[in-house]
Amino acid sequence: MCKENDSLCFGIGIMVGVIGGVVAGVLLAPKKGEDSCKDVKCVIENLVETQAPKVREAKKQALEAIDLVKYRIENQIKKFKNAAKSDRLEKAKQLEDANSDYDINQ
Repeated sequence: MCKENDSLCFGIGIMVGVIGGVVAGVLLAPKKGEDSCKDVKCVIENLVETQAPKVREAKKQALEAIDLVKYRIENQIKKFKNAAKSDRLEKAKQLEDANSDYDINQ
């Protein structure tokens, strides 16, 4: 998945691990359910506030990468269509040249 940008994948893996550890720690701690829920809510809100810009940037990069791939695919399709059209035109020209060698009026 992340062959081009290993540091980004590593960072995402660390974030997922930290989030999982915090949630597991809060849920398994010897506290009341209400206190645990408040703690989880606080941690999640803090995480959203601190990580939102990074998530937006990652989303922006992903969308740019998707647009680039779409552009490259569309460009290759156009080249393929043009090559196919060129081949058909060349064959038609060869047939026309071959038929022009025979004069119908003779």
